[in-house]
Amino acid sequence: MTLKTRMLGVLMAAVTLAAAALTFAAPASAATLTQVTNFGTNPTNLQMHLYVPDRVASRPAILLAMHYCTGTGPAFHSGTQYASLADRYGFIVIYPSATRSSKCWDVYSPQALRRGGGSDPVGLMSMVDYVRQRYSADPTRIFATGTSSGAMMTNVMLGVYPDVFAAGASFAGVPFACFATGGTSEWNSQCANGQLIRTAQQWGDLVREAYPGYSGQRPRMQIWHGTNDDTLRYPNFGEQVKQWTNVHGLSQTPTYTDSPQSGYTRTRYGSSGPMAPVEAISMQGVSHNIPVDAAQVIRFFGLDGTAPPTTPPPTTPPPTTPPPTTPPPTTPPPTTPPPSDGACRVGYTVNAWNTGLTASVTITNTGSAAVNGWALTFTLPSGQRITSGWNAQYAPTSGAVTARNVSYNSTIAPNASVEIGFQATHEGGSGKPSSFALNGAACSVS
Repeated sequence: MTLKTRMLGVLMAAVTLAAAALTFAAPASAATLTQVTNFGTNPTNLQMHLYVPDRVASRPAILLAMHYCTGTGPAFHSGTQYASLADRYGFIVIYPSATRSSKCWDVYSPQALRRGGGSDPVGLMSMVDYVRQRYSADPTRIFATGTSSGAMMTNVMLGVYPDVFAAGASFAGVPFACFATGGTSEWNSQCANGQLIRTAQQWGDLVREAYPGYSGQRPRMQIWHGTNDDTLRYPNFGEQVKQWTNVHGLSQTPTYTDSPQSGYTRTRYGSSGPMAPVEAISMQGVSHNIPVDAAQVIRFFGLDGTAPPTTPPPTTPPPTTPPPTTPPPTTPPPTTPPPSDGACRVGYTVNAWNTGLTASVTITNTGSAAVNGWALTFTLPSGQRITSGWNAQYAPTSGAVTARNVSYNSTIAPNASVEIGFQATHEGGSGKPSSFALNGAACSVS
């Protein structure tokens, strides 16, 4: 099974991103996306595309915007609203491209996870340095953002270069070093499946070990994740929150909670203001094909306050390159169902910490007929309360719970399985339900 096959949803979502992004009445612009070569040390042969608006601020900010697997910098440029916002506010956007066959970023090798270690982060920093010097950019306003693999790299860049980046925004990513494989593979199934659960201190230590001895200010982080993400599963949202609150020395208890739009829950840590040290947005029912709200990213970065002067950029951009290409579609990986032994079978795995847990639930149809529309019932142990879930709708949040199918997994073929899960709080007891029933019929428990 190839990595391209695994990375679906946003990994090929340039068109969806364009459709889902907010629309802005940006000024008319003749600025174009241009390719830059010979920008500095580049150990993995990354490509660099640059967007410099016609009206650039006198000391412009820099945004490093990183694509998903199978994507390119030009595709991320055309599929998001960062360039039109740059037209409005005068910052410069770097759109890098990974060139390995998967078009994924190296977020897994030991070289990538330590400062100056090599691989993609070194090439990305060369791009930032190139723009900073060529355009007299403001060194205190350098930011990173990305989707999926680009979100993972956002976490990596903020961990490895905390003295460079002021803030980052991660859309459907994983914590820093979660995808570490020792460099033997690009894919970490345990992390992708949301099964890599650590304490906040352990996650924070991984960031601190990337740049030993650094004691300066740490970048702020904005984290976005959909509850129905089936590629980089939803527990990675909570693990990122644990990591970055710890890095900032903050409690995991929010200082502010609201709902910026229907189905979204936004929490802030360390401050209730719009530029809190950590801001996290949980998106109910959203899959890995996550919409990118570029305006909210720019707001969090503090780049939306001042329009640029009406002067041209200080230098002439490099020559233009061909238009972006659309990333190829991918298909979900096949699953191998367990053998049949009855009407239904449930596998239930718990990963618990202090006062929280995640539960991964596999429902297998071991009967001879397809199940069309399903409801799984079970009783949570006393003291457990569901706070969020994925691949099912849960009600109520404690006691006797019913998990109902969502639109895309309503049918379970004979000998096939669906995977659901949830995150919950507990009061010292992280045990499992004693029994399960699917559409009223008792299931065996594996």
